[in-house]
Amino acid sequence: MGPIQKLRKALRGCCSCSQAMSPIGVRLVVQDRHVIIDNGILQLTLSNPDGIVTGVRYNGVDNLLEVLNKEDNRGYWDLVWNDTETSGIFDVIKGTDFRILCQNEEQVEVSFTRSWAPSLKGTLVPLNIDKRFVVLRGCSGFYTYAIYEHLEGWPDFDIGETRIAFKLRKDKFHYMAISDNRQRIMPMPDDRMPGRCQQLAYPEAVLLINPINPDLKGEVDDKYQYSCEDQDIKVHGWISFDPPIGFWQITPSDEFRAGGPVKQNLTSHVGPTALSVFVSAHYAGQDVVPKFRNGEYWKKVFGPVFIYLNSAWDESDPKMLWEDAKIQMQSEVESWPYNFPVSEDFQKCLQRGSVSGKLLVRDRYIDSDDIYANDAYVGLALPGEAGSWQRELKGYQFWTRADANGSFTITNVRTGDYNLYAWVPGFIGDYKYDATITITSGNNIDLGDLVFEPPRDGDTLWEIGIPDRSAAEFYIPDPNPNYVNRLYISDPADRFRQYGLWERYADLYPDSDLVYTVGDSDYKKDWFFAQVTRKTDQNSYQPTTWQIKFHLDSVDQSGSYKLRVALASVTLSELQVRFNDSKANPAHFATGLIGRDNAIARHGIHGLYWLYNIDVRSTWLVQGDNTIFLTQPRSQGPFQGIMYDYIRMEGPSDS
Repeated sequence: MGPIQKLRKALRGCCSCSQAMSPIGVRLVVQDRHVIIDNGILQLTLSNPDGIVTGVRYNGVDNLLEVLNKEDNRGYWDLVWNDTETSGIFDVIKGTDFRILCQNEEQVEVSFTRSWAPSLKGTLVPLNIDKRFVVLRGCSGFYTYAIYEHLEGWPDFDIGETRIAFKLRKDKFHYMAISDNRQRIMPMPDDRMPGRCQQLAYPEAVLLINPINPDLKGEVDDKYQYSCEDQDIKVHGWISFDPPIGFWQITPSDEFRAGGPVKQNLTSHVGPTALSVFVSAHYAGQDVVPKFRNGEYWKKVFGPVFIYLNSAWDESDPKMLWEDAKIQMQSEVESWPYNFPVSEDFQKCLQRGSVSGKLLVRDRYIDSDDIYANDAYVGLALPGEAGSWQRELKGYQFWTRADANGSFTITNVRTGDYNLYAWVPGFIGDYKYDATITITSGNNIDLGDLVFEPPRDGDTLWEIGIPDRSAAEFYIPDPNPNYVNRLYISDPADRFRQYGLWERYADLYPDSDLVYTVGDSDYKKDWFFAQVTRKTDQNSYQPTTWQIKFHLDSVDQSGSYKLRVALASVTLSELQVRFNDSKANPAHFATGLIGRDNAIARHGIHGLYWLYNIDVRSTWLVQGDNTIFLTQPRSQGPFQGIMYDYIRMEGPSDS
């Protein structure tokens, strides 16, 4: 018996739900106020006709959800929306009609729908919403998905957020797991109440001063410290030690999430709360808020996601429930797209197609031969400009990573029209395949060899950083010892998740701003991860100007130089660039006000990607020592700033 089999033998609820066999069939009971689905492993209770998850009975526990909460605050779909007259409306989605879509011993699927009518304008989001719940025979968990539809001619509106949320019992679920290295005993929700915590710079962050668990005293609790990129949010959840039970959210596909694979979202946090987020403005701002205008038609399926439950037979380490949850996650990924959802809007495997090819990079200043696009991100999204996928919100996206030879295959693609996009770690810019790709059922398209020519005009004179759309390679300071999350002390890859790092800039540069000297400085030590504002003694904030010093043996007066500036994050900021004249007015280059991703405050190390290709006149340069001044002049608060991804100075073209 292998290690996986031994592990699953010691745990309950550990067989693949798509293959599980059970002598007990799925049973459905419909009452006036509740719908109960029971498969002998778990019992799921839903409010009728609201479709709120009011109870999950499992392994001898009557309800895994917080029984102290009202029924509509336990397990629910929600959204935040606005129209032309209102903003920030939070809506726990409640159905008005209940239907049984499938009922037999193998499967029960039920639907809770809410329809919109013109008489509801301004009071409900103009969408028809169909929430579905599925329980399968022998399956240690349940599935949920939803179909949103905006009919032609309906009012304009925006969706700021939509998700599924579960509030678990605080007397049982104290241990949270997001990844192998991000799991811990969490504070209690009561620890965030007055008298037990100190409010920090924004409402989500508190300092624990008198927590119920004294071992947590002096730590920061901040839900954004547990955010992940969508590509990594496949399983997360909570463990109860007594009895040993795991409650996990498994998301086997990113296709229905907005913004691409590196869009960041919340996962689990103090509550104990577990989320599946499909649309949100976090780490991107209004650029990733779907906006529906001029009565456009829209329909989208979110999910299914799987709520998986497991438990230990014996006194084995309850943390092994995390290992089992990862195994179950992999089983769900391999089963995608599921064949059991009743809705025709969810396309099954045989209805989908695939795209394959090989991506090469052509940069003659690096190599005379084409370079394999090793580990490139390659994806399909709605037609648009190169790079538009990171701001694309209404359609489906399908992504993969190329192998060492640049070969890729994108499988299980829904039918429709797409552009193929890519970006390659180690190179700036975005690739887009010229033609629109039409996917039909069973269609397998081979695009052959594709060539990406990243922006390049001349030889590299110098560079700072790594073009990987992240500021993680730059200097990330130690946190203020008064504001520490101990989970992130020992793992260098997560140093950026500590609270208050923006304040460390003024500690390290108390009197003057950062100066980086090409050839002498090391970006890993000498380039602060974010160009932030400077806090003064009067509790106000000042702009900052960084300097890059470099030497030119000569200047080609007949040529034009190029400065490539790739930004990993921007929040209500402006980048002004000046060459050898810090007072030049206007600046030689300025972006204007850009960015609302708030990644500095939310420990994201990147937000949206921005690339600026700046023409540098030879008259701005001098033979000998030169200085580039990078100014961020906006300074109304502590979170305005820029995270750089990569900067490169190129000489004149030799073509």
